[in-house]
This record gives sequence, structure tokens and C-alpha cells, in this order.
Amino acid sequence: MPPLRLLAVLAHPDDESLGFGGALAKYAAEGVETYLVTATRGERGRYHGRRDGPGHPGPDGLARIREAEVRAAAAELGVRGLWFLNYVDGDLDRADPLEATGRIVAHVRRLRPQVVATFGPDGGYGHPDHIAISQLTTAALVAAADPEFDDGAGASHLPSHAVAKLYYMAWPQAVWDAYQEAFKRLTSLVDGCERQARPWPDWQITTWLDTRAHWPTVWRAVSCHDSQIANYERLRHLSPEHHEALWGRQPLYRAYSTVNGGRARETDLFEGIREASDDHRAAATGARGDR
Repeated sequence: MPPLRLLAVLAHPDDESLGFGGALAKYAAEGVETYLVTATRGERGRYHGRRDGPGHPGPDGLARIREAEVRAAAAELGVRGLWFLNYVDGDLDRADPLEATGRIVAHVRRLRPQVVATFGPDGGYGHPDHIAISQLTTAALVAAADPEFDDGAGASHLPSHAVAKLYYMAWPQAVWDAYQEAFKRLTSLVDGCERQARPWPDWQITTWLDTRAHWPTVWRAVSCHDSQIANYERLRHLSPEHHEALWGRQPLYRAYSTVNGGRARETDLFEGIREASDDHRAAATGARGDR
């Protein structure tokens, strides 16, 4: 059986630490191969709290800074490989769907993960890039499993691969309350309309990961994003107990699975996959013993 592999497909540098840091750190520490694909370099973000003006490095300069930051954060989290889709921050929802899907398919087929994680359909708090990467990743997993999929580019030349499980970021009320206490009121202004986070109902959370042992790793990864730290300055002053409350549990929604189901809440993204691996090893051992 191949080694266990987890792939996160996200929109911006810092999404991996703030959104999925606990899961990435936990599984890397357990020996799972973890990988990250990031759609943009965050070049339209703030720089130490400023959108522009004196001291701001400009989009190209900020892209270089944020790329270095996410590489450092990924190293802290134990991520084995990081790639960019090379789209412009803020324009992901305008990307050509076939081209963008094909780029993700190429990574999925090359890395061959059993588990993929991305944003939910709500994009967390309505961010268009987050919504777009959720839609594109979900489509890409269907396409990656289809041997007839043809994007006219590199993905078409790689063997198909069916991912066993897809997860969405899903934060219930308690998690949103903790984040907004530590950061700020999380909103996104889109086409003149303010979008605000709506927590997922507790009953809809399919998976809770215990990541308490890894919160110091997550905080080190978050701290790598120095250009963005002004956006969450309050984090610098939190007690260890508050840091553990933020990063110590990872809630997710299992969007689909070909290996398990039901309403019992999971505590492991690889539930159903590990069991299949054990059965395969037992069968292989038995076959050797029969010779």
C-alpha cells in the first residue's frame, strides 16, 4: 500500500496556518506525507496593516515576501512540498475553469493523496477566492478520477487518481467566537455587500481532530507571516491556554468519502483508509504464508 498522503488546496499564503495548521502539523508529526497547493501569492493583501502608500512594497514585492513567508510556515508545519497555481490574488473567481481545474488535477494525479482538504462552499466568511478554490478543488477531484478528462495540458498525460476523502473547513460557533475574539470581526466586502461568517451547526461537524499537542507548532507557523501579523496583532499577547483553545481542535466537514460514512463523529481524517491498509497487509501476509 502507498504511504498516507494529505493534500491541502488553498487560496492564499497564511490560509494553511490559520485554517488548517493543526491538521497539517498533526499528520506531519505522525509521519503522514503532507502537501500544500496555494492558488495565489497574496499580492493584493495588506503589508503590516497598509494597503498601499509609503513603505508598501507593491504587488510584486509583496508577492515575493508572502511566498517566502508561506514557505517558512510550511516548513514549520512539516509540509513536504508546496506549489503555487500562479493566479492573481482577488481574481481567482475569474480564472478559466478548465485551466484552473486542470492545474489542480495535475497536482492530485502526481501526488496521489488519499485525503484532500480545502475551504467549504461558504469560503469561511464569503471571500471570493476561498469560494473559488472550494469549487475548483471539488471539481478537480471528480476530474482527476476520470481517465477521459482532458484539459489540453499536463494533467491529461498523468494517470487518473481517485481521492478517497474530501474535507471542507467547517467552524462552529465556538471556534468562530474564539477567532473573532483573537483577531477581529471577520467579514468580506464583495460588490458593495458585506459578507459575514455564519457558523456551521455543531451537528454538521463530521470530524474533530485533537491537535492540542501541536498548537506551539501552529503558532510558529502563523508567526512566519510577519507581513500580515498586524492583522492579528492580538495573537502576540494571548496566553498559552488561549492559543491552545484556538489551535487545539480542528473541526471539519467530510464532503465525501468512499471508505466510511455514517453519523458517528470522526477523530481521524484517515478513518477507513488505515483499516483498508491493515486489511491489505493482512491479506498479503496470509498470501505469502500460503506459499
